[in-house]
Order: sequence, then C-alpha cells, then structure tokens
Amino acid sequence: MSLERRLRDRGRKLLMPYVTGGITDDWTGYLRSFAAAGADAIELGLPFSDPTLDGATIQEASDAALARGATAHGILAEIDGLGLDVPLVASTYYNLVLRDGTSAFCAALRQAGIAGLIVPDLPLEEAGELAEAAAATGIDLVLLASPSTPSPRLYEIARRSRGFVYAVSRMGTTGERAALAESAGALAERIKQVGDLPVLLGFGISTPEQAVEAARRADGVVVGAAIMRRILDGAGPDDVGTYVTALRRALDQESDERR
Repeated sequence: MSLERRLRDRGRKLLMPYVTGGITDDWTGYLRSFAAAGADAIELGLPFSDPTLDGATIQEASDAALARGATAHGILAEIDGLGLDVPLVASTYYNLVLRDGTSAFCAALRQAGIAGLIVPDLPLEEAGELAEAAAATGIDLVLLASPSTPSPRLYEIARRSRGFVYAVSRMGTTGERAALAESAGALAERIKQVGDLPVLLGFGISTPEQAVEAARRADGVVVGAAIMRRILDGAGPDDVGTYVTALRRALDQESDERR
C-alpha cells in the first residue's frame, strides 16, 4: 500500500512528528512513543554535517547525533525489523544520496522499511533520477513547496510528488515560532487547487493550538524542532510521547467539533 493511501485511510487530520536518528542511545524509543501517541507517519532525519534548510535546533540535533557516531546506514540498520505500525519517511540531504548512488540509497531505505523520502535541497529540475530510483524500489519521493513557489512550478510539484506534498509554512529554516505564519494556510489551499495528494504543513508548528490552526486548511502537520528541543533538553520517550499525545488530541478534538 502506498504512503498516500495509508495516510488517507486514517480519515483524520494527519500528524507526522520528527526525530533525528541516532540522537541518543535509545533513540528508537522515540519512534515507539510517537506510534503509541497516535502519529500517522514519522519523519526520520538522517543527520548530515551541513543541514542548510534546518534551523538551530535541528542543526544541534544533527551535530549531536554525528558526534555519537551516527551514520545513515547505521540508523537504517537499527530500524530494520522494528515493526512499527506507522510509515517512516526518511529526510536527508542530497550529498548522502549521491554518496551511495540513487538506486543503492533507495534500496537501503526499502530494506529498512522506509516508505517515503524527503530531500529538501534537491531542485525539482534535478529530481528525475532519484524519482525513478525511488519509484523502482517502492519509495515515495515527497517534494516540498514554499509560499514563494510560483503557480506553474507548484503544479509540477503537486504532479510529481508522491505520498503527500510537504508545504513549508514560511520562508526560512525550520524552528519553533511564536505564531503560525499567515502564508501557511494560503499555501495549503494553493496546493490543493492543483493536486489531490494530502498536504502536510511544517516549519514552525510548536503547540497544539498552532497544529489545529494549520490543519484547518491543510490535511495535517509536521512537528520537528519543538520535539527535538525537548529531546536535546533531556526529555525521554515517555515525556515526548506525552507532548505528541497532546498534539493528537487537539487535532482530533478540532475534527470532531467540525463534523
């Protein structure tokens, strides 16, 4: 079953929390806690030394994971056979893909049970080779759109993305924000007008209230920096799971009230 189908079959606003692989000795415990808290998918960051699109928190997490000796293949080995009941979506930078070669990299993802892949620094015009390799191995290559994306390019992103479209709520890097950007909802609606994939909003969603606000116009949300800040400050899987549960309950309550 495709990532898109698995997400749509949930029949609710979607929640995708993020964790940097290898961030702690027991980091796979966060995956289990996310699944138990009601995540619909989990974004798994494969750390890279120069994460250009990530803000200070995710950069700090990547540095910490690399300092512990985390590698992409080591992380994939740790999740192979983990048996989670929610899909995992890997995210990383194109340098790591090129190092292995597109076909070998996608095959390694598939072997570990990964369902999707996000490569934020891969230009649309250069995505063809990776898209073909991903499709050949059953991996959904998820593309990103931003508030500044012009309409013709947005159409191409919606047409060529697989699984869902990742809507970047604001220009800039990832990170916690005091308020959701006004551009977020408008972008989600623009994407929906040109495609039929689920649209997940990310970048700057930090609180249950912000998640609800974002999901009113999108199909779901991605929460990364707010989770990683907690982990970097010492929160264990149970504590972070409580936070993800709060996000899940807020999204579900909003959906129930709108029925």
